[in-house]
Amino acid sequence: MGRSRELEKRYLHIAAVVFLFIFLLSTVLLIVNLWENRDSARFPEGTAGPQSVLEYNGKEYGLKEGVRTLLVLGLDKFDEVEVDTGYTNDRQADFVMLLVIDDNDKTVTALHINRDTMADITVLGLAGEKIGMVNKQLALAHTYGNGKEVSCRNTAEAVSSLLYNITIDHYVSVTMDSVPAYNDLVGGVEITVLDDFTGIDEDLVKGETVTLMGDKALTYIRSRKGLDDSTNSTRMVRQRQYLNALYKKSVECKNSDENFVLNAVLKMADYMVSDCSTNQLTSLAQTIIDYKFTEIKTIEGDNVVGEQHMEFFPDVESLKKNVVELFYVPKN
Repeated sequence: MGRSRELEKRYLHIAAVVFLFIFLLSTVLLIVNLWENRDSARFPEGTAGPQSVLEYNGKEYGLKEGVRTLLVLGLDKFDEVEVDTGYTNDRQADFVMLLVIDDNDKTVTALHINRDTMADITVLGLAGEKIGMVNKQLALAHTYGNGKEVSCRNTAEAVSSLLYNITIDHYVSVTMDSVPAYNDLVGGVEITVLDDFTGIDEDLVKGETVTLMGDKALTYIRSRKGLDDSTNSTRMVRQRQYLNALYKKSVECKNSDENFVLNAVLKMADYMVSDCSTNQLTSLAQTIIDYKFTEIKTIEGDNVVGEQHMEFFPDVESLKKNVVELFYVPKN
C-alpha cells in the first residue's frame, strides 16, 4: 500500500512537470508569435478604403475593377547605413511613385508624387504604436518606423490618404545604391542633359546627349543643390526623363534575354525592402514590362518656402483628376 502511494506520487510529480513544460512551451511560442507579428498587428489591413462612387465635374464615377498598385520608394540613404532598431530612423523617401497596373486594359501608368507634398502622416511612439497625426512632407512618413517594412507601410498609408484612400496593394523601397547598379545592368541610359551641372559634374553639359553610367546616373536624378533651380519639381522632370529612357532599355534587355527579369530582381534584392516575395516581384516586374506603359502622370501644385523645408501643396483639382483617371470609370 505504501509502495503504491509512493508510485502514485511519483507519477503525479512527473505529470505535473510535463504539464508545466507544455504550458511554458506554449507560452513561449505564443509570445514569439505575437512578437513576430507585432508590426502587422499595429497596421491592420483595410483601413478606410476608397469610395465606391466619386463625383467629379458634376459627374459620378464608379471604382474601376482589375487595378493593382505598387508603391515605389527611393530612399535618400545608401545600403550600408545602419537602420535604427526602434521606431524612428533617418531614411526619407526622396522618390515616391505609384505604379497603377490595369489588368483589363493591360496597361501600366505611373503617378509621380512630389516628396515635398504636405500630407497627413501617422506618428509612431517608442514601441511602434500609433500616437497621433502630423501634417508634414510626405518624404518624412518613412522616418516613422523601423526604416524597413513599418516605415514603408506608414508611407503607403500616407499616400493612400492623400489619394482619397485608394488601396496600396504592394510596396518596394530601394536605397540609392540601386540606381547605378540597375543602370549598369541595362548597359547605361542615354539622355539629353536638361540642366546646367557645371558646378557638380563637368561631363554633364546642358543640351548634350550622354550615356549615363555608374554614379553619374545617380548624380543626374538626385542632384538639387548647385543647380539654377533647386526645387524638387525640377528634379522630378529629370527623374521622369530618365525613367522613360530606363524603361525602354529594360524592355530591350528583356526581349534579348529571357532570364533578364529574374536576374534583375535578384540583383536588386540587396538594395530593397518589399512586402512581396521574389516570385511576386518577378511576376510584377514581368507584367510591368509586358504591359503597355502609357505615361508618367504628375500632380500640379505650388512650391512654398516653409519654416524649415520646401513645401509642396497639391492643387485639389489636379489631385482629384488624377485619381479619377487612374482608378475610376464613368457611371452609366
